[in-house]
Amino acid sequence: MFKRFPRAVVGALVALAFVASVSSARVKRAGESAEGVNFNLRTVEGGSITSQMLRGDVVVLAFGANWIPLSRAQVQGVQQLADEFAARDVRVYWVSTDSDKPTSKNYATDEQLRSFAHRNSLKVAILRDPDGALFKTLGVERNQLPALVILDKQGSVSETVGGIAPEGNLVQQLTPKLNALLGAQQ
Repeated sequence: MFKRFPRAVVGALVALAFVASVSSARVKRAGESAEGVNFNLRTVEGGSITSQMLRGDVVVLAFGANWIPLSRAQVQGVQQLADEFAARDVRVYWVSTDSDKPTSKNYATDEQLRSFAHRNSLKVAILRDPDGALFKTLGVERNQLPALVILDKQGSVSETVGGIAPEGNLVQQLTPKLNALLGAQQ
């Protein structure tokens, strides 16, 4: 097919395709504006955390649900990650996708989520994302829970990790990525 076109035309088309692919390499996800992901999530303590409050920090959102049989190692990994990066501009949150509707089969009260955190020695703030509304927009492969979403300092999705491996070491796995996002603060 390309034999009918002069080489210069084919070369220009290839170059144009390359430029188009490079310029679209950073794909915006649903729920993400030019300024990054926007959210306002309620804490189980009654406050709220907004995406605007977190701008300038690297943010790790560890999504899970009360009904998922998480291993203690997974939850401890989230806490260890928070502890490891506490003195740096990294904020780690556990985000519950449990429903806040009493008629739902995946319903959990704030007290149940606080109890879950206590049983698992989880000290990070617990945020509510009822029925996973935010989670579903962030592009985690197959919407697999538990999962991690890392936001850069501008609030854009930097990485998603679906299905946290029970035997994995989150600190070891994510330190290079978080250090890169922190830049010179290493």
